[in-house]
Amino acid sequence: MPQTPALAMILVAVAGAAIALQSPINAALGRQIGSTLGAATISFGVGFVLLLAITVIYGDGARLAHALQAPLVLLTGGILGAFLVWATLWSVPVLGVLTLTAVLILGQIVAALVIDHLGLFGLVARDISLTRVLAAGLVGAGVILSRF
Repeated sequence: MPQTPALAMILVAVAGAAIALQSPINAALGRQIGSTLGAATISFGVGFVLLLAITVIYGDGARLAHALQAPLVLLTGGILGAFLVWATLWSVPVLGVLTLTAVLILGQIVAALVIDHLGLFGLVARDISLTRVLAAGLVGAGVILSRF
């Protein structure tokens, strides 16, 4: 599959829609079983099984062993993902899907500004410009508007 900016944008837009769907689905599962933590666990378990099957089918199963040599910080993505799933499924009944998603995006943008500025994880460092700060501010305004 060729890696093009247009395809990347389409994939990320679909992933964004998946996040919007995932939160209320997981929250409903949490209500069904009576546990938000249990719902997050089930969500991750189902995702793990699917990804493991695809990884093996794709022929990359043996590459999983290379994770044993990875720096520990590179293994924290699963912890962050688990927190994301739990926090969103817990928060969706309180905030609603629109506000939850707006706040989620604001958090991503603020973190992205810092990550880009510091050039973390081997990325090229990028300046924090006025236009980038204004973009974050517009999303912040969207958070406020989503509540009224």
